[in-house]
Amino acid sequence: MYAQMIKTAGTGVKPREEMTPEEAAFQDKIDADIKIEPKDWMPDDYRATLIRQIGQHAHSEIVGQLPEGNWITRAPTLERKAILLAKVQDEAGHGLYLYCAAETLGVSRDELTEDLLSGRMKYSSIFNYPTLNWADIGAVGWLVDGAAIMNQVPLQRTSYGPYSRAMIRICKEESFHQRQGYDIMMKMAQGTEAQKKMAQDALNRFWYPSLMMFGPSDKESVHSAQSMAWKIKIDSNDELRQRFVDQTVPQAEYLGLSIPDDKLKWNEERGHYDFSEPDWTEFFNVLKGKGPCNTERMNDRKRAWEEGAWVRDGLMAHARKRAARKVAAE
Repeated sequence: MYAQMIKTAGTGVKPREEMTPEEAAFQDKIDADIKIEPKDWMPDDYRATLIRQIGQHAHSEIVGQLPEGNWITRAPTLERKAILLAKVQDEAGHGLYLYCAAETLGVSRDELTEDLLSGRMKYSSIFNYPTLNWADIGAVGWLVDGAAIMNQVPLQRTSYGPYSRAMIRICKEESFHQRQGYDIMMKMAQGTEAQKKMAQDALNRFWYPSLMMFGPSDKESVHSAQSMAWKIKIDSNDELRQRFVDQTVPQAEYLGLSIPDDKLKWNEERGHYDFSEPDWTEFFNVLKGKGPCNTERMNDRKRAWEEGAWVRDGLMAHARKRAARKVAAE
């Protein structure tokens, strides 16, 4: 999953004539599509932007387990339970890949977690909505992971090497997540009237929160301009949101479900669907902690962090002993 609303440092794209020799050489590497590696020189703002983006991305993967993990014991069949368990396990792995990528920038995962628990870092607002029934698990896989894929595929080309390489594996696994969600929705849509009604209700509730995953329009954002100049960000929020709508509407039609948007229509001239904007007031309220499940999600994360302290302490003690034995043997 992907965290939106990444705020970057700086006041816009610095003109080349104002760059230091190091900054100019750095930008030349970016423009030549040469990956930036951990030991390479990089501007402080570039490093800070990456730490924030990768950190919030990692937090989203970890918190994203909570709405689905709640349904592992209540899945309708053993097969569905095994599939959902594998999916949640994947999300945990994605978080670990991303924490490792962030650590190459000189920040520890403990520091990142403390930033999350203190409110200095966010996670994707989509996970502050409840999963009320099994159809919601299908909607999360189809819509939420579908939006995540749309966000993440371009990140395979991002300029920072460790982040780019982590995204290659993550995107492959997210494709499985999206397909299993769509399969759930297909089974529900082809089932009884009650099941089809549940599928439509899940689509109704998750449609606009999924559109919000791309963040508000960044046409006027100087921060986005700098991120795109550094190739941290590849496409604009609006471009990604449009691609998602264009891809998802035919999928909904195949299911026999209706997108909950009276203004949705194909625009022949543009070659894209026209659609309604999400309620950005709701979006910002959720970011401020006023969503349906914000408190529950943070309480769960804090409890896991506190109750897992003894495991982390034990692992660190073991690592120190191994290191001491290695030094003594040399």
